[in-house]
Amino acid sequence: MSYRYASLGGRNVIVTGAGRGFGRLMSLALVQAGANVLGTTARNATELQHTAALAAGAAQGDAAEAFSSSAGAAARAAGVKPGRFVALVSDVSDYAQCEQAVARCVAEFGSVHALFNNAARGPLEANDNYFAAKPKFWEAPPEAWARMVETNLIGAFNMARAVMPQFLANRFGRIVNVSTSLPTMVMQGLAAYGSTKAGLEVATIVWSRDVKETGVTANVLLPGGPADTALIPGGAVGTRANADFRQGKGARGDEGRVGGILPAEVMVAPTLWLCADESNACNGRRLVAKDWDPDLDPAAAAAGCMQAQHDTPRIM
Repeated sequence: MSYRYASLGGRNVIVTGAGRGFGRLMSLALVQAGANVLGTTARNATELQHTAALAAGAAQGDAAEAFSSSAGAAARAAGVKPGRFVALVSDVSDYAQCEQAVARCVAEFGSVHALFNNAARGPLEANDNYFAAKPKFWEAPPEAWARMVETNLIGAFNMARAVMPQFLANRFGRIVNVSTSLPTMVMQGLAAYGSTKAGLEVATIVWSRDVKETGVTANVLLPGGPADTALIPGGAVGTRANADFRQGKGARGDEGRVGGILPAEVMVAPTLWLCADESNACNGRRLVAKDWDPDLDPAAAAAGCMQAQHDTPRIM
């Protein structure tokens, strides 16, 4: 079962970390659904230009590599006019560059309606063999810790702060912070990465309370287990997903322990929903993408992948 969202036509979205992985997939999905996307990266302009080329192909109906999900097929079949993708090299850890990214989005598209805080520095930054070596926290280079905090946590705040004037003026906005599974947050060898994502989830709770009654929402989206992106070491990215995985069909409550690697595309369906009007009432929630059942209508699929709300964080 596939769905398209009429409200995505002409919606303007900033996706950070759009050069590869989740950021690339989310950008392409949004473009095919009719949204305009400003995609940013700080490190690899070549990767970002490849995303731009794929987005141009997607807009012309070439989905061979650009986008393969059922949501994209539904949009094409319904004759949805694709949006535009604009690439911008921008570092989220620099607030001035975040303001410039927002200004560029407004200049290109007229406004900003949604922000996907996807840019992240992963545990490979501290140790390229972290999964097997499980380095102690005192063995991590201080500069690697600093880079992760500056990008994953401060960078998300910088972008959210920079878009808020637009959101408040429009009385509409979406902040979606990409997080990680709870077991990953406390995994040995991932102290820096896990800490930044735990901090980001706490920040999202506070932001969701700050934006009540403004038309803006703040939520967390995570894959629900290791996903086939460059953050996971070993093997060729894009070839490692568990072929037996079926999104939304497994047992709930196994976050982080999914018996293999998830396809990165699990993030696409909840991304489209979170940017559409259908998610207007969703605020301060944590959505686990692997539990989104594409055979259900969006409201039921969203309910099935939302975790219970808690008044305070539960880490220890």
